[in-house]
Amino acid sequence: MEAVSFGYNNSVMTSATSSGNPDKSTSDNTHRKVAGATGIMMLAILASRLLGLVREAVISGQFGQSKLSDVYYAAFILPDLLFFLIAGGALSSAFIPVFTEKITQGKDNEAWHVFSTVACVMFVVVSLFVLAGEIFTLPLVSMLNFGFERDKVIMAVPLTRIVLPAQLCFFLGGLFMGTQYAQNRFVIPSLGPIIYNVGIILGGLVLARFLGVSGLCWGALIGAIVGNFALQLWAIKREGMQFSVSFDWKNPDVMKVWKLMLPVVLGLALPQVSIMVNRMFATSLANGSMSAISRANQLMQVPLGVFGQAMAVAIFPTLAAFAARGELAQMRSTASTGIRNLLFLTIPSSVLMIVLARPLVQLLLQHGKFHAVDTPMCAKALAFYSIGIFAWSAQSILSRAYYAMQDTITPVVIGTGITALFIPMNWLFMTPLHMGYVGLCLATTVAAILHMVVMQYVLARRLHGFETKTMMLSLIRILAASALAGCVAWYIRIALDAHFVSITTGQVKLHSLLTLLICSAAGVVVYAVSAWLLKADELHTALRMFRRRRLA
Repeated sequence: MEAVSFGYNNSVMTSATSSGNPDKSTSDNTHRKVAGATGIMMLAILASRLLGLVREAVISGQFGQSKLSDVYYAAFILPDLLFFLIAGGALSSAFIPVFTEKITQGKDNEAWHVFSTVACVMFVVVSLFVLAGEIFTLPLVSMLNFGFERDKVIMAVPLTRIVLPAQLCFFLGGLFMGTQYAQNRFVIPSLGPIIYNVGIILGGLVLARFLGVSGLCWGALIGAIVGNFALQLWAIKREGMQFSVSFDWKNPDVMKVWKLMLPVVLGLALPQVSIMVNRMFATSLANGSMSAISRANQLMQVPLGVFGQAMAVAIFPTLAAFAARGELAQMRSTASTGIRNLLFLTIPSSVLMIVLARPLVQLLLQHGKFHAVDTPMCAKALAFYSIGIFAWSAQSILSRAYYAMQDTITPVVIGTGITALFIPMNWLFMTPLHMGYVGLCLATTVAAILHMVVMQYVLARRLHGFETKTMMLSLIRILAASALAGCVAWYIRIALDAHFVSITTGQVKLHSLLTLLICSAAGVVVYAVSAWLLKADELHTALRMFRRRRLA
């Protein structure tokens, strides 16, 4: 979804700044478009995250937390790495802003020429990488899963070969989606990741009965073909796609794409590679470790996506407008306020997910071949990942602040530097400190916090400050209210476990559901009341957001 939001944001920025000083009606119209697009994206992100949970529930039920599930997750390391290094970079940071600029200027023919050239050139490049991956799968899988025993590597090779071609669908589909965002079309692109998840779910429920774990991979490939390629191709044809075979790679507009793409291709930003690095190190641990951290990471992504990505999308047009006019004070205030509001939502979410990690895993994953003995491992991983939700979310706004200033290089440089520390940190926490899989999760959280701090420090220097005193006072109030809410939720959970376990014996799902509902409700109420007593300004903003969503 990062590529999605980035493309839309740049289109807003271009249209907002190209006219110089837009009148009030134009501004109101832009805000309405932003609000509508943000609403669609919030629903799409939420639907995708929820389907991701259903997907993990299906996989855990069919294959448990075992050697087979580890091999399945390992099969995605090489394809994911290819996507982030080649396809993902071209989409999120290069093609979409150039295409959008041409569309905004009314130069549709030039826009479609850029599209055709990028599509043709990069199709060849990505195809060559996919072909190389298909040919050299065994040594590549062995290298990326360096801790696997030989038999697990052999099992992962055919699965990787099934998934690799899906990267072509993601690349072309991303281009197709970008053209739709530039024309203010948001619904069909939002269906891509949803259909992809549905494909894996059906692969687990239907194909896995006959094909075993490879059924999941075939489901992933089918979902990518249908949702990310075929549906998006149909959509842009309906909107008047102008495609012609072109390898005019030296065209000035196309050269802009290559120049914007280069730093991302060369960079290894932490948000993109953290889970892949975790999985690579987990290959040297016991069976089930890779599955546990993968599922825990997926659970952590729900509040991260709903709060972090959605708020970043909403705030970006305002940041871009202030940056275009050189109003650094207003930009500083907007970014600071946005992060405070985000911390107000994500810190208590982190606390509640830590407290309720076990019943959450029990409710969503504990069934079929995922047994009660598997729950503690996944729950511990979720707790340590959840500590960093606030940091991951804040990065979404901080990176948009750099993009608003048309700086795509600094976030990549910072991310690459932090990743260089993060990689050995995995080994340090996992082996010398004897923390095992939990150490991998903690290393990710520490790196995320460090990433956020460095991003904010550099941005503060650019903006001549960041309202640090206000930020610290707000953080103290949020932490105090979150701690109280977490304590209440914890004691209620202990009480429920102690007094109702005999009633719910054999009914783990019911017990977990009741625990989550009661503890979450109590935690939210205590947090809101505490924030009100502490006079947290962010509470009023959150209430306004809630009222608007109810009225929408």
